[in-house]
Amino acid sequence: MPKFNPDHKTVLDEMLLSNPVVRSGHMFGYPAYYVGKKLAICHFEDGVGVKLPGEKAKHLLDHDPNVTPFQPLGRPPMREWVQINLAVSDQLLAYQTVFEESIQYLLSIQ
Repeated sequence: MPKFNPDHKTVLDEMLLSNPVVRSGHMFGYPAYYVGKKLAICHFEDGVGVKLPGEKAKHLLDHDPNVTPFQPLGRPPMREWVQINLAVSDQLLAYQTVFEESIQYLLSIQ
């Protein structure tokens, strides 16, 4: 069973699944959130991967110490993806606008 933070999942389920365009699923065996058929947000080990427009992803990587490139399973960094790494799950609430931007971005490219 893949390792992920179940408290992160509780927070993200409450934050994301009330949005009718978001559905739950899995990615690489980890819990994930889809917009249409596109993966938007996913759990990966202790972090949360998020797909964003390239400019926003670069800004977060350059300015947020909690954000790293998203490299699941040792792969090269995924373009337009970042990983948010937080020890305290409730701190994910501060990234609500980032998650909403991901959802809107996925809606715009479908």
